Amino acid sequence: MLDTLIIGGGAAGLSCALILGSGLQKPFAQGKKVAILSHQKTSHLQNALFNNVLGLKPGTLGKDLLESGKEQLAELYPEVLQIEKEKATAILQTSDGFLVTTNKKEYLSKRVVIAVGYTNLLSIKGLENYIKPHPKAALEKNRIWLENVDHLIKENLYVAGTLAGWRSQFAIASGSGAHVATDILTLWNNGKQTKVHDKL
Repeated sequence: MLDTLIIGGGAAGLSCALILGSGLQKPFAQGKKVAILSHQKTSHLQNALFNNVLGLKPGTLGKDLLESGKEQLAELYPEVLQIEKEKATAILQTSDGFLVTTNKKEYLSKRVVIAVGYTNLLSIKGLENYIKPHPKAALEKNRIWLENVDHLIKENLYVAGTLAGWRSQFAIASGSGAHVATDILTLWNNGKQTKVHDKL
């Protein structure tokens, strides 16, 4: 049984995984298991070029950032299980949390963070009732969001990034993933507002 399973290895998913990974070092997170389905083939970052993102060297390519993000996660927080070459196909609520089915396996997790893109090609069964037209995208693009309040679809089921209703901007998607991670850290810490900073 996982504590948290993140679905999606783009900006929001990797950002969420990095923050949770750093939080695993804290006493209140002892024994927590976090995993990420780092499927990235449909990420909009595959074709991105970054010149306007604080902290990134101008000319950084999104496809390179996807790879370096996975490397950063593996190097700094190897406790976070990176599940490669698997794509979520269904989410079913159970008495203990959620059963997530992929094209290869099944995973049980107390909570799930959905951080995939906001195209209408979303094909994860179990989410149909939450799909709505995206409130911050051009109508002709036919984008969607998963209806939520402050990233929470329902108890222990989160959405992050563009699929949460945010605009398609790297910094916004990353921040959305970090937001969800700090909400989960707060849950782990018995409701005490929690964030994790590295300091010199």
